[in-house]
Amino acid sequence: MDLELAGKRALVTGGSRGIGKAIARVLAAEGATVAIAARDAERLAGAAADIEAATGQAVATLQFEASDDDSVRDMVAAAARALGGLDILVNNAAQPGGTAPPNLAAVTSRDFATDMNVKVMGYLRCAQQAAPLMAANGWGRIVNIGGLTAYTTANMLSSMRVIAVASLTKNLADQLGSAGITVNLVHPGTTRTERTTDGQANRLPGNVIGRMVDAEEVAWLVAFLCSPKSASITGESIGCGGGIHGSIRY
Repeated sequence: MDLELAGKRALVTGGSRGIGKAIARVLAAEGATVAIAARDAERLAGAAADIEAATGQAVATLQFEASDDDSVRDMVAAAARALGGLDILVNNAAQPGGTAPPNLAAVTSRDFATDMNVKVMGYLRCAQQAAPLMAANGWGRIVNIGGLTAYTTANMLSSMRVIAVASLTKNLADQLGSAGITVNLVHPGTTRTERTTDGQANRLPGNVIGRMVDAEEVAWLVAFLCSPKSASITGESIGCGGGIHGSIRY
């Protein structure tokens, strides 16, 4: 299937490793012009080189801090300059699993503030800057990356921040739909990335399919949601962790 992504201009935050890097690679392979943004310049350069080697597409790199208004504003503006505009935003920049310990007694107000500021407000900051650029062209895609902790109680703050992202996603979808912009949320589970050890990959993950989901499998779902083919899907939260046993959601 041709996802009709050739010539689309995509910004992937948290694109220097893991799921974000896989998403950037798939978008580039589908013909999109891609910029990746993260904090670490050296890691960004390495990811861009890997993606270019795999796809033949050059990738722009941008350093930013998701918790800082000015940094986000400057980063999105720089992405638009580098790409010649902006059609797609994939919000992925956050600490995987959150920064806080799962134990109730150990959670602090600082943990809460950090997780919410980086993942929830960080996603909102990026959307605030990107949406006007998309609206000016009458078309856009925003895909937020959440996590299956939205459906579990194992880590309180991780669940809270992802549920907040789900609320953000639906609010953005309702507000931006008339401008031709769709907004959706993808919930990965435990995912195999370049950092996953063989021992971790071989452990049974406790999902329905009985294996760890690969980052590229998440990336293909995101790529579809970024494409014109997904025009009728907006405001939705979609799990991508191999299925949770015994869970019914509607």
